[in-house]
Amino acid sequence: MRNKLLSVMKPLIKSLFVFGLIAALAFGHVDSALAASGGRIGGGSFRAPSRGYSTPRTYAPGGGGGYYAPYPGGGFGFPFLFPFFGIGGGFGGLFTILIFFAIANFMLQAFRRASSGGSVEELEYDSNPTVSVTRVQVGLLAEARGLQAELNRIAELADTNSPEGRVQVLQEASLALLRHPEYWVYAGGNTQQSRLTGAEAEFNRLSLAERSKFSEETLSNVNNQLKAATPKAELPAGDGSGNGDLAVKDPGEYIVATLIAATLGKLQIPAINSTDDLRQALRQFGSIPSDKLLAIEVLWTPQAEGDTLSSDDVLAEYADLKLV
Repeated sequence: MRNKLLSVMKPLIKSLFVFGLIAALAFGHVDSALAASGGRIGGGSFRAPSRGYSTPRTYAPGGGGGYYAPYPGGGFGFPFLFPFFGIGGGFGGLFTILIFFAIANFMLQAFRRASSGGSVEELEYDSNPTVSVTRVQVGLLAEARGLQAELNRIAELADTNSPEGRVQVLQEASLALLRHPEYWVYAGGNTQQSRLTGAEAEFNRLSLAERSKFSEETLSNVNNQLKAATPKAELPAGDGSGNGDLAVKDPGEYIVATLIAATLGKLQIPAINSTDDLRQALRQFGSIPSDKLLAIEVLWTPQAEGDTLSSDDVLAEYADLKLV
């Protein structure tokens, strides 16, 4: 009877064991992939460019300080471009000549503005302009510990409320990565272009995708709101748990840093397949002018001292990165 019961229970026990093993591996992998803390610097807005409108004053050639309003404007609705002689020849003929001069003068002024480059408001104004949302991501060996310290310092001192401050953040973060080429292992990047009305959603999607990979944001400066998590008490080495020894002997294998920028106009970074491509992309990020930069995100993991990001974490959460 006993042997018969064992023979019946054995397949069931085996199935439960296999199920338990699969569950342990699955949940253990999730915990490992979400073990790293993260830092974040961000700011900006997606407001449409605007300008006030007033009727432009166009000055007549030949000096004298007078001006006229383009047709149909003030006065008689046409410019007095020359002395009012020859009226005896008929008002109809004179009116035709004046209309011709008005059109010619308008075309001349438009040509001069175009040839001189014009201003951003005159030539590039659009209530729903093209916006590029660009991401560059770098995976470095954990020996690049100076990078974490630099990014921490930028986060603590950055002014993310002003365009100039956001440009400085992007420049300093790009420089911090450019200073550690010997530790570059993985890289990736892409650009999505859309109209302004849809760019914010794409920007937020990329930002949330990266932030969701952190166990928590332990340091952040977003729109000048600086927040730092209280450091967790570390267990001393030799407390019996083994955690202290792990923090000393295995401080982590990789650091991953991500730069995201939304810019007016078309910004196209190269396909990143080598260190030269990565260097060019980082230089492009660092040279974005303040009048083109709408919003930024700088994210990195791990941020907390003693935190880990293993090769398994990188493969699980950053599968789109390439060896460079």
